[in-house]
Amino acid sequence: MVQKQQCGNSLPLLLFHRRSLNLKGNDNSEALPESIPSAPGTLPHFMEEPDDAYIIKSNPIVLRCKAMPAMQIFFKCNGEWVHQNEHVSEESMDETTGLKVREVFINVTRQQVEDFHGPEDYWCQCVAWSHLGTSKSRKASVRIAYLRKNFEQDPQGKEVPIEGMIVLHCRPPEGVPAAEVEWLKNEEPIDSNLDENIDTRADHNLIIRQARLSDSGNYTCMAANIVAKRRSMSATVVVYVNGGWSSWTEWSNCNARCGRGWQKRSRTCTNPAPLNGGAFCEGMSVQKITCTSLCPVDGSWEVWSEWSVCSPECEHLRVRECIAPPPRNGGKYCEGVSQESENCTEGLCIQDIETASDIALYSGLGAAVIAVAVLVVGVTLYRRSQSEYGVDVIDSSALTGGFQTFNFKTVRQGNSLLLNSSMQPDLTVSRTYSGPICLQDPMDKELMTESSLFNPLSDIKVKVQSSFMVSLGVTERGEYHGKVHSGTFPHGNNRAFGTIQARNKATYIQNLSSISTTSELKTTAIFGHLGGRLVVPNTGVSLLIPHGAIPEESSWEIYLAITQKESSLQPEGPDVLLGPEVTCGPSEVAVSTPFALTIPHCAQVNSEHWNIHLKKRTQQGKWEEVMSVEEETTSCYCLLDPYACHILLNSFGTYALIGEPISDCAVRQLKVAVFGCLSCNSLDYNLRVYCMDNTPYAFQEVVSDERLQGGQLLEEPKLLHFKGNTFSLQISVLDIPPFLWRIKPFTACQEVPFSRVWCSSPKPLHCAFSLERYSPATTQLACKVCVRQVKGHEQILQIQTSILENERETITFFAHDDSNFPAQMGPKAFKIPYSIRQRICATFDTPNAKGKDWQMLAQKNSINRNLSYFATQSSPSAVILDLWEARHQHDGDLDSLACALEEIGRTHSKISDITETEVEEPDFNYSRQNGL
Repeated sequence: MVQKQQCGNSLPLLLFHRRSLNLKGNDNSEALPESIPSAPGTLPHFMEEPDDAYIIKSNPIVLRCKAMPAMQIFFKCNGEWVHQNEHVSEESMDETTGLKVREVFINVTRQQVEDFHGPEDYWCQCVAWSHLGTSKSRKASVRIAYLRKNFEQDPQGKEVPIEGMIVLHCRPPEGVPAAEVEWLKNEEPIDSNLDENIDTRADHNLIIRQARLSDSGNYTCMAANIVAKRRSMSATVVVYVNGGWSSWTEWSNCNARCGRGWQKRSRTCTNPAPLNGGAFCEGMSVQKITCTSLCPVDGSWEVWSEWSVCSPECEHLRVRECIAPPPRNGGKYCEGVSQESENCTEGLCIQDIETASDIALYSGLGAAVIAVAVLVVGVTLYRRSQSEYGVDVIDSSALTGGFQTFNFKTVRQGNSLLLNSSMQPDLTVSRTYSGPICLQDPMDKELMTESSLFNPLSDIKVKVQSSFMVSLGVTERGEYHGKVHSGTFPHGNNRAFGTIQARNKATYIQNLSSISTTSELKTTAIFGHLGGRLVVPNTGVSLLIPHGAIPEESSWEIYLAITQKESSLQPEGPDVLLGPEVTCGPSEVAVSTPFALTIPHCAQVNSEHWNIHLKKRTQQGKWEEVMSVEEETTSCYCLLDPYACHILLNSFGTYALIGEPISDCAVRQLKVAVFGCLSCNSLDYNLRVYCMDNTPYAFQEVVSDERLQGGQLLEEPKLLHFKGNTFSLQISVLDIPPFLWRIKPFTACQEVPFSRVWCSSPKPLHCAFSLERYSPATTQLACKVCVRQVKGHEQILQIQTSILENERETITFFAHDDSNFPAQMGPKAFKIPYSIRQRICATFDTPNAKGKDWQMLAQKNSINRNLSYFATQSSPSAVILDLWEARHQHDGDLDSLACALEEIGRTHSKISDITETEVEEPDFNYSRQNGL
């Protein structure tokens, strides 16, 4: 039976005992009451002692004590007895031993602890009495619990390579009791028992022995005790992977079946691929080597042997072998027979002639052969006698129309050939002709049988007008139709001119008279920190100096020039100069960021057929190779567009593009233009056909020369694809109207050897033809000029013009209006406003978990090669935008750039919307109004 009671009943005994102690003169306050002599027993044994406790906020704590056998139990705190009124006791009987069990409770408040000032913590102790004496319990300390807010050390973010060690330090806030630390990754607790790679036991620190990609994340240190929990600042851990090259692929097969070609092998930066801002692979991703394939040799017969002795069968034999040369390397065996036999008695063998009728038959056949030969000789002599009239029987219209008169109507209206029936051509007057002889290859069967020189063109429809209608003075026009050849003009960022059908674009039309005839193609301007652009007008050559490339508070007079004299660069073998030789300087200028040099070229871009090199002239006048366009390098960068090459450089100098054909399919693009003018003789008219590189500079040079000679462009120039297959070029004048114009027979065609065409750069190739009018009344000329490569591409130019200057229709061509602004400085030279450019660079230069964003920016702008060059720049995005400025100097298509940014997903609004307010700035608006 348990009895609860206050300790007041024992107070007289306790007071009596204290009094008796005082009577003895003992002042020790810790003196305990003497044991009460009674029945024998044991000393008190504590069944429960007071525990250490913490006061949380203002809540008091309860200390308890339990002993057996115990007559009384009291608490003593900090050396002083606790008043008996503050005790709560419970009494019971142990059923096993029958001894008395007493349990006592006291409360300790926050105020009591705070008021105590001593060398140690606030403590309390139990003292229990029995018949035999007293026992003391352990001391229990009482402290006020707390946890400060600020961590003594927060964990710091890190970027570590894969398999590196990660150590995150954490020192929790001061607190009582001491805080326990727990780590969170992405708000999820970390259990080091489940992952042997993670250790959280060492001084509250988090240790990851070998970093894995999965260890990337946000880490937080959590400190907690019985009072509160505290969170540290999050630390971002990025585990990055540096790129590594994969193994090289096997060498490809030689791309040329015969002769010199190339082989290549490649590797990718995927072993591993760079992740989380890791470094891109260094070195080349593609390697090329030259190779030589054995050409197949077809077999050929040796000469026939001597005839054998006549056999009794009246036959003799001769033989030959296929050994001159024998077939090898897969070549074809000789065609034909290796043995031949014939009658050796000229048909008089008795065994073969059975009747006299056979003799008569053979005699008749011989006489017929002689008669046919005589007839052929007679016809030939007759035709030669007819040639004195000066009629060009080679002309297809003469062959199909006889001596009837032709009238033509072409696509252009108002330029018909007017005939005067009262004036007949005088065929008795001697004429003087000038022009080269057409040298035709007898082995070219296609030229001899199917050439447009000898057969009317299939796409021409001629309506013949009778001589009776001419005699009546009827001048109804005949019908003349021709196919329109599409695709003869270059289209793209660097096209020098467009088609005649687009003449409504008046702002881009430029007549030949506007072409400069100056002998020096050079542009200069003073540039400073804001940068700018230099352009050599009408040549396609430009120089872009980025903002910040030149140091602040300094300026330079920078020039851009094209070498017009004979170039000191002499290509070797089949190599060709693909564009003008360009000089920019001065050479002592040092730039902090690469500048962009644009050089036009005439190659049809295809890495399987061309190996294009960039060369630079040294101070000693020698040329050294800077790089190959396909090469991976960090010194400079070349971006090859269809009609121009954009080069990022760090030093000024003289540069040129050299093309090395590595197959017969390498195409050099030639522009074909026809000019005409009257000669000193009023009846003669000269046609000059030019085949030049398809670059604006080459065309300007031709136009300048023609202006000095009084020449007029007769037809829109066309593009000819000239292959490096060693076949020659043929230029011919076709379908000259008979009885109005004439050209000396066999002089209407000129053939130019392959080497002269292929290595003609930089000077253009031209051929001249002289035509003569029968009468001064003829003022209109209609004919065709055919330019073709044997077994290659062909272009036909329809000529329809008046030989009188006041009646002549002006042929226009389209050019970028850059002659008015050869130099632009500051913001007006750039299409992207500087504020927008800064925001783009700040966005895309920052790495994220998906990789470096500038790589995606490059990919969206079709820059997929040699990315290691941009990785070495301080701001890869700025260099990519400089390259964009160089490529879009004429169109400035900001909408396409905005679409590229939106596809990446890093922009939230179109850049075109943003720049609508920006382009209202005076400088940028000024450049847009002038067509740049």
